[in-house]
Amino acid sequence: MRYMRLASSMLGISILIGCSEAPVYETPKVAAPAAYQGDASVWQPAQPADHLPRGDWWKAYKDSTLDDLVVRLDAANPDLAVAVAHFDQANAYAAQARAGYFPTLSAGAYSTRNKQSQTRALRSAAQPNLYNDNALGLAASYEVDLWGHVRNQVEAGEAGAQAAAAELESIHLSLRAELTNDYLTLRMLDAQSRLLADEVDAYAKALTLTQNRFQGGIDSALDVSRAKVQLETAKAKISDIAASRALYQHAIATLVGESASSFVIAPAVVDIQLPSIPVGVPTTLLQRRPDISAAERNLAAANARIGVAKSAFFPTLNLNAAGGYESTNQAGWLNAPNLYWMIGPSALMTIFDAGRREAVVAQEEAAFKVAGARYRATVLQAFREVEDNLSLLNELTEEGKALTAAVVDTQRTLDIAMNRYREGIASYLEVVTAQAAAQQVQLDELNLRRRRLQASVNLIRALGGGWDSTQMAER
Repeated sequence: MRYMRLASSMLGISILIGCSEAPVYETPKVAAPAAYQGDASVWQPAQPADHLPRGDWWKAYKDSTLDDLVVRLDAANPDLAVAVAHFDQANAYAAQARAGYFPTLSAGAYSTRNKQSQTRALRSAAQPNLYNDNALGLAASYEVDLWGHVRNQVEAGEAGAQAAAAELESIHLSLRAELTNDYLTLRMLDAQSRLLADEVDAYAKALTLTQNRFQGGIDSALDVSRAKVQLETAKAKISDIAASRALYQHAIATLVGESASSFVIAPAVVDIQLPSIPVGVPTTLLQRRPDISAAERNLAAANARIGVAKSAFFPTLNLNAAGGYESTNQAGWLNAPNLYWMIGPSALMTIFDAGRREAVVAQEEAAFKVAGARYRATVLQAFREVEDNLSLLNELTEEGKALTAAVVDTQRTLDIAMNRYREGIASYLEVVTAQAAAQQVQLDELNLRRRRLQASVNLIRALGGGWDSTQMAER
């Protein structure tokens, strides 16, 4: 009979342990369109074999210097180091919460010399004034998780750790995108500087030709002055580009964790091609954006914390046990007659706290609403960023076609103007006008290439950079 009562009690406890005061959690439903609004035929849906390199999306630009800079960023960027530390903190908190599934075991020992008061209440005449007290023992305590207090703490901790992993990847993605954008801009400035250097050579030759014609009485001093202005203006633009390049080089130095005073990227004209970017369908964005996954995991953690707060309304049941040896003798006290032990449950329940528990529950429920609103805002912002960069890339593609044709036309116009000038049937003003138009169109074309490359980086970032939510479980 006694065993049946014990079995019934254990069955009842096991049923109670299955209880949880947390609301049933479901991932929020967010309406996703069937396709992106922008006409992105150049970018989607791509072929089944097309994909961004998993985690190494910047390699799509096929630049070894950029690859090296990203490696240096990963190793030394201070903002990334902060995010890694936050991730470690979240994992440590989750480990602390999981420890609640197991009993706490402690050991203690003491050896004291004591004197008791002669007038102590209820003291008998046989008790000595001076005595020793020696003890050595173990104690164990285990909280029976009747109301899901421990379980919800663990769920909150694990969801928080997953959110921290996704937030770390989000920061990783943002820093790499910033580095890639700065590097691509720097290379486009190098290309502009090379273009203007070639223009300076051409303008210097044109100035020499104009001066010779002036000395021969063919051209006027005004033509010589115009040629000089054209040459000096081009030189001034080179200096302006050099100043801008220095700022981007300094920004890259900070990103890779190095001093701007000693960091140098050698100038080079690099032909960086626009990569093919498969955008997929909008519904996959919810799994491909680390910030969306982080927001969803933070929402799940907030839901679990509601259960933790509600469990405070119910009694806490602990199973306790202790045992050891205690004696007044200094020697030979570790033997059976000096053995003591204790085992049994204890329960504790708060009866009155002036509404404190209700306030804690209300606080956690409000935090859950905040997390839900942030999740929806993050999703909406993600769709917007994809649409913005798709639209920008499509329009810049069309603009690029027009500028490519304009570069050819202005160069042809310049050649005609220069031939007319040499033949003496046109003034140097016609040449200057053609030179200015050709130079501006070429600079515009390089600037457009920079904007397209940056838009492609921003699109990759908006799509999650090759990341997906399954990577949270791999950490």
